[in-house]
Amino acid sequence: MLGLGVDRLQADINRLLTSLFHQGVLDEQFLQLQQLQDDTSPTFVMDREFSDYKKIGLHLNQLVGSSSSIGARRVRNVCAAFRSASELNNRPGCLRGLEVVEHEYHYLKNMMHELFQLEQQRLLAAGVRYPV
Repeated sequence: MLGLGVDRLQADINRLLTSLFHQGVLDEQFLQLQQLQDDTSPTFVMDREFSDYKKIGLHLNQLVGSSSSIGARRVRNVCAAFRSASELNNRPGCLRGLEVVEHEYHYLKNMMHELFQLEQQRLLAAGVRYPV
């Protein structure tokens, strides 16, 4: 009986991943990272003050690299556009870029939360137990 729950949850995970790949939210790098069981997750804080465009560019470079390393294609792409606006000292472009990056980040975060919940349910249904 446990196997049926695992199969259903794995199918849900596969459907969600297929959708995320189709939408361009994720790329192949995510599949490679999915095989790694790393508990660390970097957090980036972006300042809404746009007086230091060079600092914004540095934060965006870091976010682009991190997005690329986890396979978050859409976040990476909008960061690149945001970085272009910062290089031009374009305040309206930076404000719009921040809005789009925040939207894509939250969308990715919600989808990854759903994916990880399904994966956890699948593992529990399969009888996998985590050490205490």
